[in-house]
Amino acid sequence: MADRDRVQMREFYDELGEAEWERLMGSPRARVSYVVHQRFLDRFINAGDQVLEVGAGPGRFTIELASMGAAIDVTDISPVQLELNRVHLGGTPSEAAVRSRALMDICDTAHLTSESYDAVVAYGGPLSYAFEQTADALSGLVRILKPQGVIVASVMSLLGSWRYFLGAVVEDTKRAGEDANDLVLSTGDLRHFGTEHICKMFRSDEITELVAACGGTLLAMSASNWASLADPEVIAALEGDPERWSRFLDHEVRACSQPGALDGGTHLLFAARRD
Repeated sequence: MADRDRVQMREFYDELGEAEWERLMGSPRARVSYVVHQRFLDRFINAGDQVLEVGAGPGRFTIELASMGAAIDVTDISPVQLELNRVHLGGTPSEAAVRSRALMDICDTAHLTSESYDAVVAYGGPLSYAFEQTADALSGLVRILKPQGVIVASVMSLLGSWRYFLGAVVEDTKRAGEDANDLVLSTGDLRHFGTEHICKMFRSDEITELVAACGGTLLAMSASNWASLADPEVIAALEGDPERWSRFLDHEVRACSQPGALDGGTHLLFAARRD
């Protein structure tokens, strides 16, 4: 990640502030995404695990990790988000699970001791901001895992985002040009559009190759979301009926893990074990 990209990402999340806390609760679709992430995470975290949380943000999943019995070292590139993490967990039982908080760039883990964590959690897409250093960043996270340790991460999905945000893509293409759009779709790199929020989006086969190249074994993948990306009024109506909503969430979580759905969400979740 170039210095200018690092600064842009830090400033973006500093300015986002409290809105990042609301992001996964602000709509029925967002709440589905939260459930998909939570259930995926629950498959791989055990009570007593020593966990490094990268890109922890204001603490939605820090709270989940605490509820799972993990001991957590919280990190984020944004000082504003790191302070919000402290604010949201302060005075709650979850705070007792936090061992430390520190500013950290996902591309700079050399100071961390090898084989020191049972799990690394990188939700919120921090690997999508590593750009040319993605392989080095993931290798660094694998290095600090204990043998058989697990990384659970999310990245932005190229094909699912293209489908869901097609209207915005068309507008960006009008501004930046068709060549820029071709480059975004071939590389997943939003820097070609010159938007305020830049990231690298991935296809599922890229994640498979990346994990293998970085010394890991892929355990599972999931989209987020799938059917819940449909008509928001339909999703809201489902949420209004607790029985139907519960069944819908079960179906959605299963659907998101199907091979045919992996590239259909706005995010890709994956879990990998250190070889």
